[in-house]
Parts: sequence; structure tokens; C-alpha cells
Amino acid sequence: QVQLVESGGGLVQPGGSLRLSCAASGFTFRGYSMYWYRQTPGKERELVASITTTGIKTEYLYSVKGRFTISRDNTKNTVYLQMNSLNPEDTAVYYCKPGGLNYWGQGTQVTVSS
Repeated sequence: QVQLVESGGGLVQPGGSLRLSCAASGFTFRGYSMYWYRQTPGKERELVASITTTGIKTEYLYSVKGRFTISRDNTKNTVYLQMNSLNPEDTAVYYCKPGGLNYWGQGTQVTVSS
């Protein structure tokens, strides 16, 4: 079955960096665009970044553009989110998701605080 395992979250000071990973299995990873979402309590999940099947095209939420970079390794069935210059507004649980498939992982908590 489809499995998505996010990792790499943690507590970081403002201005710091984290690299999230999402290991996927149970579907043909290279055939799907991949997305990173985030969610904070009381708010709807919001789309942070997306990447096409080959990684040629990426898109970002306006507030993270220039700070976050999404990438993928189709040989490892893994999608990444490099997050730099983090600020407290980036605090959330981050999830990955394949495009067109309604599956979610458990998420990874990112907390930006001094």
C-alpha cells in the first residue's frame, strides 16, 4: 500500500535551516508530481511547494519563495524540502503528498523558536 514517511523536522532557531525528507513506497514514484504541505492548529493545510515528475518544474507558496527548495531523487523514491532562513511563521507540521493520490504520511513537526 502507499506509504509516505516524512522526517527531518525539529526545533530550530530563527534564521536556521532544516532539510525535510519524504520516503515514498507503494506507487510508481517517478510517475507522480509531489507536493509538500504544512498545517498549524486551527488552520487548513496549505500547499508549500510542488515538483513535477522529472523535477524540471517547481512552484512555491509566495511566503517561502527564495527560502525553500523542493527536490526529488527518483532513484530513491524520495522528495526533499530544503528550508533556509526559517522564521516562527514556518512552524507547522509538514506533510508530503503525491499528486492525484489521497494519501498522507504522519507528518514531521517543524518548530522555529528562540
